[in-house]
This record gives sequence, C-alpha cells and structure tokens, in this order.
Amino acid sequence: MQQQAQTFGYRLLKQDGAARLGEVVTPRGIVRTPAFMPVGTVATVKALTFDQVKQAGADIVLANTYHLMLRPGAERVARLGGLHNFMRWDGPILTDSGGFQVMSLSKIRKINEEGVRFASHIDGSRHLLTPERAVEIQCLLGSDIQMQLDECISLPAERKETERAMELSLRWAARAQRAFSDLAKPGQALFGIVQGGVDAELRQRSAEALVAMDLPGYAVGGLAVGEGQELMLRTLDGVLPHLPSHKPRYLMGVGTPSDLIKSVARGVDMFDCVMPTRNGRHGLAFTWNGKVNLRNARHADDPAPLDEQSSCPGARDYSRAYLHHLVRSGEYLGAMLLSWVNTTFYQELMAAMRLAIAEGRFNTWAEETLDRIERTN
Repeated sequence: MQQQAQTFGYRLLKQDGAARLGEVVTPRGIVRTPAFMPVGTVATVKALTFDQVKQAGADIVLANTYHLMLRPGAERVARLGGLHNFMRWDGPILTDSGGFQVMSLSKIRKINEEGVRFASHIDGSRHLLTPERAVEIQCLLGSDIQMQLDECISLPAERKETERAMELSLRWAARAQRAFSDLAKPGQALFGIVQGGVDAELRQRSAEALVAMDLPGYAVGGLAVGEGQELMLRTLDGVLPHLPSHKPRYLMGVGTPSDLIKSVARGVDMFDCVMPTRNGRHGLAFTWNGKVNLRNARHADDPAPLDEQSSCPGARDYSRAYLHHLVRSGEYLGAMLLSWVNTTFYQELMAAMRLAIAEGRFNTWAEETLDRIERTN
C-alpha cells in the first residue's frame, strides 16, 4: 500500500442520516470507513495469511498490546524492525491497550492509580502495565493507531463502581496523552476510550472530558460485555452526539453483522471483533443469506457452495458437503476456509454499507439486508 500522507487525519465524505462515509488517513494508507478491522491479537489473524486478509478487502488490522508484551515482547519486535515488518503487513495497524484483556484476569490482577499489576497467563510472571508503559509498548511495536489504557468492567455493575472506573480511565487518558507526546512518531495517533457502562450521564461526562483533550480519535469501550444489543445501541445513541463529527469513532469489540449495521446507522466508523474467525473455527459461516452451521447433518449431501456469488474462493468453490466433512473431521482446512469465508463476508458487508451511504440509500439497504443475514440455515 503506497503512502498517502505524513500526518493522521479523518475525512467525512458523505452522510446519509447518521451513517457516515469517510476515510481515516495514515502514513501507511487510507482506511475506508465504515471499516471492520480483522483481529490479529498476537500478530496473526487466526487461520489466515495476511495476503488473504488483504485480498478480502481489509485496509487495517488490529493487534493487542497485552499479548504482544508478554510474547514475543515489544522490545524484541522493535529490534526485529517493528510489528509491520514482523508480521508482513504494510497497511495501518491499530493496537488495543490491553485493558479489556486485563479485565478478564480478575483473579490474577490488581488495579490502582498507578496501573495494573497482573500475573502472566502464560508463565505466571509478574508485570505492571501503566498508561505510560502501554504507550511505550505500542510505540515500540510501531502501531499507527494506539489506544489509551483504560479500565473495562463487566456488566451489569453498580453505578459507584462504574463511575470509579470511568474516572480512573480519564486520568489514565491524560497520562497516556503526555507519554504519547514524548514517544510517538509523526503520523501516529492516540485514541481515547469513552467508558461509563450503560449509564448515560457517566458516558456523557467521559466523552466530554476526552473531547476536551482534543485527541485524534475516540473509541466507545466497555460494551458487548453482557449488556445485550438493545442497551448497547441505547448507549451509543447517548454517546455519539457528544463526539466530534470531524474525527473517527470506533466501537470496540463489536460484533455481529446486525450489530455493525445498526451501529453504522448511528454514526460509528470503525469496528473490530474476533467473531468472523472464531465462528469459522467452530464451523459457522456468515453469508448474505444468513448464518450456516456446517456441523449440521443436513449439509452432508449438499453439493452447493456457501455462496456462488462470493469473491472468496472458500465460499464459492467448495461444496457445503465438503466443508461439513472438514468441520466434522476436525481438519485444519475447515477452520482455514471458513475463517477466510467469514473475513471476506465482513469486508463485503462494510463495502456494501459504504456504497449504500454514498448512494443515499443506507436505511433501505439496511432494512432489506437485516432481514436476509439474520436467518440461520
């Protein structure tokens, strides 16, 4: 991908209702939005090569600070030429700060003002992750978009606990911004993360405080953690009006095709989720005519492909009977093909949304598409 700019920026190209067509501009290329970022947690999108990821249509991928700091180590990646060189991906990379992963370590971590002390899930070694160290790690990795360290709590939660975590995340954001100003290279960007659970007043306070910091972009974190789609969407309705329209909006860790469409309708620009590859490894394919569970015996004698119109050979060139056989046999190829199918479908879905916004027909397209893709076959 050719260099497009030496600075980070966002261009809003068209709006259809609240849905936004735009471009995130980085020195390593343009990210067309709405965008879905395949998750390459440990510098790999599971079961796929990065050539396949690029061919699927992805402009940007995600990697994770927590996992890469533990193995192989940020300093080692830096010595080897940075994360782009290490994983052979020349487009933009966004790195999550590790806050969500730390949340899942509740039995082996301790959070205080300084940061998070935790035991490695790999070997039990002890570590301290501070807002400053999270930025340092991401700068060593060389990621294009970096996330502040935040505290992500599971839902439901008491308001007092939600408020405490939100305010701590704001203080950590200010510390991350100071560290980033010292360590970052030109063209890199630090995003703040809006927290506050499903409490509209806390979310508004978080958003307004982060906007006052004038960061290059803003994420909405702490959703898709058990609250359900209705509450998630209601929370977005309360948050997004408080975020600037001239900067990108990223909904973290979301989600299903339905989640993506309904969130784009509200003005979200960027997404990530492990769902395409995780479901692929477990035999579930996403198609334009709904989800297909290839473990189901009904597919054992079906010579038809998953989707003969798909741009992905995995969906177009293999029979459902063969894919069923691979899945039931536990063959690696089954996970590889279905991860490829799902990653391509998600990129096709984002491309279709971009086209619908460009042509001013997003709401009609969304209504028709939701009816089709929410079926289970």
